[in-house]
Amino acid sequence: MVHQFEVENIKCGGCANSIKTALLKIQNVENVEVDKETETITVTGAADVIAIKEKLNALGYPEKGANSTLKQMKSMVSCAMGKIN
Repeated sequence: MVHQFEVENIKCGGCANSIKTALLKIQNVENVEVDKETETITVTGAADVIAIKEKLNALGYPEKGANSTLKQMKSMVSCAMGKIN
């Protein structure tokens, strides 16, 4: 199964790295692709869609239209961690 998510706050490779690392830890996620230009994440596998959305939200990458200052700040921390790793 392939699921696509349009999210907010993806700015760079650090963001993409954090997203990939976190989502690949979810059971039944086989592959994760992040398109920085369109802020679209494509997840392949039989993972629970709700678990994916919750993880993205916790990292600061909520679905389009659900952004907030707190989520923007969380995404900055996730981005920085992605640059380190």
